[in-house]
Amino acid sequence: MGKKLYVGNISFNAKEGDIRELFSRIGEVESVKIITDARTGMPKGFGFVEMSSEEDAKKAIADLNGTTFIERVLSVSEARPQQPRQGFQDRRGGFGGGKGPRKGWR
Repeated sequence: MGKKLYVGNISFNAKEGDIRELFSRIGEVESVKIITDARTGMPKGFGFVEMSSEEDAKKAIADLNGTTFIERVLSVSEARPQQPRQGFQDRRGGFGGGKGPRKGWR
């Protein structure tokens, strides 16, 4: 099982192939995903790289964190597990919750 890494401050000009090539110098890369905005399709400046081994992942963090790649200083760390996202129906608040008009309101 591979080790997933968070890669932050990725240049907006970088492609997944560029990131794969960079991390392949360290070890075997299983997957690369640059996160994009759902509406515009533009990159958000961060992504994830999955290395084939724990050793390669640790070496990638040690060798690439803080290095400059396409004019940006990369932030490379172990990826944290994704937290569940709150859906629209889970949000509370708003304009009184539909309880009807208050006394004194016309």
